[in-house]
Amino acid sequence: MNIIGLNAYHGDAAAALVVDGELVAAVEEERFNRIKHWAGFPTESIRWCLERGGIRPEEIDHVGISFDPRANFWPRLGFLARHRPSLRAIIERLRRQGKTFGLVEQFAHAVEIDPGRIRAKFHRVEHHDAHVAAGFLISPFNHAAVLSIDGMGDFMSMLTAEARHTSWEKINRVYYPHSIGFLYTAITMYLGFPHYGDEYKVMGLAPYGEPEFIDVFRDMIFPKDDAFALNLDYFTHHRQGIQMQWNDGAPRIEPFHSDLLERTLGPPRDPREEMTARHDNIAKSLQVVTEEIILHLLRSLQKSTGLKNICLTGGVAMNSVANGKVTAETDFDNVYIPAGAADNGTSFGSAFYIWNRLLHGKRGFVQEHAYWGCEASDTDVIDAAERIGVPIATYPEGQLLDVVVEMLLEGNVVGWFQGPMEFGARALGNRSLLADPRRTDMRDIINLRIKFREKFRPFAPSVLEEHVDAWFTVDESTPYMEKVLPIRPEKQHEIPAVTHVDGSGRLQTVSRRTNPLYHALITRFFAKTGVPILLNTSLNENEPIVRTPLEAIRCFLRTDMDAIVIGKHLIHRHAANFPENYRQRVSE
Repeated sequence: MNIIGLNAYHGDAAAALVVDGELVAAVEEERFNRIKHWAGFPTESIRWCLERGGIRPEEIDHVGISFDPRANFWPRLGFLARHRPSLRAIIERLRRQGKTFGLVEQFAHAVEIDPGRIRAKFHRVEHHDAHVAAGFLISPFNHAAVLSIDGMGDFMSMLTAEARHTSWEKINRVYYPHSIGFLYTAITMYLGFPHYGDEYKVMGLAPYGEPEFIDVFRDMIFPKDDAFALNLDYFTHHRQGIQMQWNDGAPRIEPFHSDLLERTLGPPRDPREEMTARHDNIAKSLQVVTEEIILHLLRSLQKSTGLKNICLTGGVAMNSVANGKVTAETDFDNVYIPAGAADNGTSFGSAFYIWNRLLHGKRGFVQEHAYWGCEASDTDVIDAAERIGVPIATYPEGQLLDVVVEMLLEGNVVGWFQGPMEFGARALGNRSLLADPRRTDMRDIINLRIKFREKFRPFAPSVLEEHVDAWFTVDESTPYMEKVLPIRPEKQHEIPAVTHVDGSGRLQTVSRRTNPLYHALITRFFAKTGVPILLNTSLNENEPIVRTPLEAIRCFLRTDMDAIVIGKHLIHRHAANFPENYRQRVSE
């Protein structure tokens, strides 16, 4: 049984392939077209998934998409009656939904066959059902509470449920225009971060501030019974809609805060303006109140279900700071957050919804890693290096690990390109940029000379899973960098490059079972230093994470990283035979 799941017509378009209840492939469209958070139909992703699975288009049995414009009809009607949005807002929403109706034809075009030859059945899966499926059906739990929370999908921003086996009972919902995701997005743009997906920058800025404006934000959003509500006086989206572009390009959203917000917090920051203490304090206040609302939802859900297992999913479940507080500040003991908790993960969510809910397939697959994407052969690496004209050295695995560790100990920044590409927003040791976490200058070196981004942006510690307890105050598995946890006070000075200003770290636990090569590299670093941790950030430079060796080498040449390892091949900028005119070779 071959099932394709899609996130389409929305940011982070993606496709996934599930065969007989097993995830075979998953990839985001941005990795192919090099446009961050690309929105539209994931044509190249579909083609690659079929190629990966060795499946012809005619052999696809089902196609699911995580979007159903017919869902939540009565709440939509009630909203129109209560808020009477502008005619322009109604027309804009109908225009966006109209682009989704030719699903069979667009799919046939993507796989390059006549629509009449497609035997697959097509399913529209309600957006939050796809999120719940992505969070629960591939979790290790057979019985769990689920919180799905994001900006908005199919007119809903939050769903809580109690899930058992392959089904769930819905408990609570929050509908448009109330959305904690919209609040975070509105303040992100207000703070001068205008691009779709910039919310993580505000989360990274928050530790530098104080909650000076916490009462203002508690007026903007507040608990309401077991859910929450926005004070709509601070926003305009319920009357004017949100001006956005979602199709065939980078998603774009226009600001939707009201004059009241500016009168209360002051003028918005121009993106070219320097950050001030006021901006830091606004970010901190937003983050604190966001955590208050999330914890309120979780405590209410735990009380109503009495369960100890919780699955978190949806774009707001990418708030790793809040995620790190769940077990410490609620009665949940076990937390599962999938790789691709945001809308990209609704691709495999819709596929498993079809397999488990519609076809009544048995559960068996558990997502234990994120390595579901493209990989490269030795020939691909050698051809890319020859095309650009840079020398490579090839090593057996054991020697390669020793060489890389020595480079890291010497203060080098090393690109690390191995195996299948990660699914989701975070590099997890296969498309990573690595450095020594003990160096106090390393954060500035990478931010300013390699990533070319704001100097406050933090980096993740990749830590051997068997040593988490010795370095962090909470011993939890976090394979997808999905939680920020406190670093033990006595250890913080040993790893300054990955310690946030508040003493925490957004860690990735590395398992020998799921990534043996990356685990072996950190193990060798540990043997040399006594520190079982490497600094890890994504292998890119203001672009999607690199997909191919050619993209990786070009990224290496554009930046000041010292070396890059692709498979068993090393390219070292400081090698005697490295060309002096390397910067000219980036575009070759």
